[in-house]
Amino acid sequence: MELFEEIRRGYAAGETIQGLATKHRVHRRMVRQAIANAIPPERKKVDREQPRLGPLKEFIDRILEEDRDAPRKQKHTAHRIFTRLRQEHPEHPIGEPTVRRYVAARKRELGFSGREVFVPQSYQFGQEAQVDWFEATAKLSGERCVLQFFAMRSMATGDAFHRAYTNATQQAFLEGHELGFAYFDGVFRTLRYDNLTIAVKKILRGYRREETSRVIAFRSHWGFTSEYCNPASGNEKGGVEGEVGRYRRNWLVPVPEANDLISLNEQLLAGCIASRDRTISGRNMTVGQASQMERSHLLPLAEERFPIDEILFPLVVDGHGRVKVKTNWYSTPLWPGLRVTARVGPARVEIEHDGECVARHQRCYGRGHQILNLEHYLDVLEKKPGAMAGSTPLEQWRLAGRWPECLDQIWKKLEQRHGRGGGTREMISLVRAGLNDGWDRLIAAVQEALRLGVTDAAAVVHILRMPDAEERRRYQISLSEELAEFERPQPVMDEYDLLLAAPLPGKGVIQ
Repeated sequence: MELFEEIRRGYAAGETIQGLATKHRVHRRMVRQAIANAIPPERKKVDREQPRLGPLKEFIDRILEEDRDAPRKQKHTAHRIFTRLRQEHPEHPIGEPTVRRYVAARKRELGFSGREVFVPQSYQFGQEAQVDWFEATAKLSGERCVLQFFAMRSMATGDAFHRAYTNATQQAFLEGHELGFAYFDGVFRTLRYDNLTIAVKKILRGYRREETSRVIAFRSHWGFTSEYCNPASGNEKGGVEGEVGRYRRNWLVPVPEANDLISLNEQLLAGCIASRDRTISGRNMTVGQASQMERSHLLPLAEERFPIDEILFPLVVDGHGRVKVKTNWYSTPLWPGLRVTARVGPARVEIEHDGECVARHQRCYGRGHQILNLEHYLDVLEKKPGAMAGSTPLEQWRLAGRWPECLDQIWKKLEQRHGRGGGTREMISLVRAGLNDGWDRLIAAVQEALRLGVTDAAAVVHILRMPDAEERRRYQISLSEELAEFERPQPVMDEYDLLLAAPLPGKGVIQ
C-alpha cells in the first residue's frame, strides 16, 4: 500500500513509468497498476506441487473416510495420522504441520469437521440458572482429598454459589440447591442440567426426560422447572462450565487447606461473596449489584425445607454400643438392645432415641467401617478402665489428631500415682472436663500442668477453669463498676463526740 502511494505521488510529479519502475525496482506492469488504482490487486493463489504430501494423500483420505463410522471419541486426530504415517510409510518422511494443515482442510471439505458456531444468548433477571458438578482436590487436616463441588450460576448476573461434598449423592445434590437458593435469596424459574443419573432415570426423545420421583417432588416443593441438555452437549450450559473454570483458577489454586469440610465450605462461601465485586466484561455494574437487582425477580423461598434427610428405623444398638446405618457402624452412648432411629444426611448421621439426638457423626461412604466416638464409651470405661488403653475409639481419636502426646504423658503420671485403674478413671474425669469446658482448653491446661510438674487431676481441672490474666482483668474492671454504686461518703462523728463529752445529769463526764 505504501509502495503504490509513492508510485502515484511520483507519477503525479511528472516521473515516467520506466523511471518509476527503475527507481522502485518493480516491473512496469506494477507501476501501471498503481497508477490505475490506489489499492493493490489481490494476489492469485498458486497451487504449488506437494512432492512430499502427494503420495500420502490417498492414505490420509482413506483414514478420514473410515472415521465416518468410528465412535465419536475414537476418531483419528491429525497427530495420530502423522504417527501412523511414520510407522507405515517411513519411505515418505513428512512434517507434522504439513499433515495437520491437510487434515484440517480435508475435514472441512468432507463436512464433518470445523469449529462449531454458537449463538450468544441473553437472559432476563431470575429467568435461568445452570447447575453442574466438578471435581477438585483440597487438603483436609493435612491430607489430600478429592472432593465433589456443586455449582449453581445465575445466567443473568454471573453470580455463582459453590459447595464441596465428599460424594456427589442425590442428597448432596438437593442440599446444594437449597443452600444455593438461600445464597441468592430466591428461586430461579428454570434450572438447566446435564443428564445426571441422580436426577434422570431415562433419556427420552428430544429434550424429554424421565426424572426420579424424589427430584420431581423437590422441584414441585420449590416451584421451578428443569431443563436438560442434549447428551454430550456441554455448550448448552456454557455459563456454568465457564464459571467452574474461573472459580477453580481463582479460589482453588493453590490447593485450599482446612481442618475439615465445614471450614472448607466457609472458605468457598467467602470466595463466592468476594467474587461479587468483579465486573464482567461488557457490563456496567458489578456482579453483586446485578445480583441485588435480580432478587426482586426471583421466586420466593419455600416456608419449609424439603425433607432431604433419609430416616432409617427401627435400628438396634448392638453389644459394642454401635448402630449399623446403611453399610457402616456408628457409636452411641446407649445400652445394647435399645431401638433407635437414624437420620442420614449428605454429610452427617444422627442417631435419635425417644425423639432426642444422642449421637452425631460425619457420614462415611465406605463399607464396613466403624465410626466411633470415645465420648460415648466413658461410662463403660469407668467400670472397665483396663479396656481404655487399647480401645478402638481412642485409636481413632489419635489418628484424627484429637489425642495429642501430652494427654498420654499426664495419663502415665496419673497411673503412677493412683495405680492403673485409678489413674485411668482420673484420666476419664479429665476427658469429661474437656468435653464440657472445651477440648482445646483441656490440652492447654494439661500442657501447663506438665510444665509445673503437677500430676493430680483436680489440679489440672483447676488450671482448666481458672480464668486467664486478661479475663481476670476484665472481671476486676466489671466488679469495680458494679461496686461503684455502693460508694458512700465516710460518716462525720463530730456531733457524736460532743455527746460523749457532755456530762449526764447527776453523773460526771464519760471517760
